[in-house]
Amino acid sequence: MMKRQVRLRQRKREGGIAALIAAVLAFALLHGASGAAAQDAVESFEIGLSTDTIAISSDFTGARLVVFGALDNADARLLRQQRYDIVVVLVGPRRPVVVRQKERTLGVWVNRGSETFNSVPGSYALAATRPLSDITRREFRRRLSLGIQDIRLNSAAAPAPAGQPTIDKPGVAEQPRAPSLVTETEPGSAGDEPPVQSLEPDETDVYAAALRRLRERSGLFNQSVGSVEFVSPTLFRADLQLPAGLPTGQHLARAYLFKSGVFIRESSEPLWVVKTGFESMISDFATHYAVIYGFAAVALAIFTGWFGRVVFKRD
Repeated sequence: MMKRQVRLRQRKREGGIAALIAAVLAFALLHGASGAAAQDAVESFEIGLSTDTIAISSDFTGARLVVFGALDNADARLLRQQRYDIVVVLVGPRRPVVVRQKERTLGVWVNRGSETFNSVPGSYALAATRPLSDITRREFRRRLSLGIQDIRLNSAAAPAPAGQPTIDKPGVAEQPRAPSLVTETEPGSAGDEPPVQSLEPDETDVYAAALRRLRERSGLFNQSVGSVEFVSPTLFRADLQLPAGLPTGQHLARAYLFKSGVFIRESSEPLWVVKTGFESMISDFATHYAVIYGFAAVALAIFTGWFGRVVFKRD
């Protein structure tokens, strides 16, 4: 009888130990699975703009655009080590541009060479958490058109899958011109502005560098370092300065997320730049009703001449 009770106690004890071991193993497996899932979670983020439309009137002198966003599934340790980087870019509509070199010959400025770039952004503004050279390598910056020196000036390849880096497509924009050692014009037209100095002939890279320099001088291309800041562990904001000569049309704001120099993903939002006021009304009318606008302009000129003759007529 005593032996049977001892055996029962031993079996209960062994059963309790087995149950405890099974519970510990289940907890360890569950904890490991959850840790692996958290470790495998991919960072994601979304951005927003302080405004989705910028109105340009006759007294427009530039604007500031604020891009804000939230970072999800971020590694807390990497956040503390500042291993996450954000690059924000606002790219204007693209269009073809011809860059011409001029030289003075017998007192006359003569075109000596030209280069056509078929997909030049009308404007380009960039803000980054750190210098771009510290964020990612040069090859990848060229692929993403990150930085003024790495902007793609020709047609881009087909867009990549969602979440992967893409290149901007050509659009329509107004094309400003600026005097320098080269001039930029629309295809088929000829510039007539004198250069400051001569260029080395027939070098595509030289023409591209001159085009970038012209756009930087006019303020259409600009970039700043340190203007993207984290206002909280997961919230960030970027300030972009927009020039007075901002082209009209659809612009695209893109934010790129990097972790320890590795590209994670991108997010984008459109921005519209439109003309407003009386000048916009006249421009729209001339575009849609060109014949009527022409007759009205001639009639106004005749009336103005006649009225001036009547008012200032001498007896």
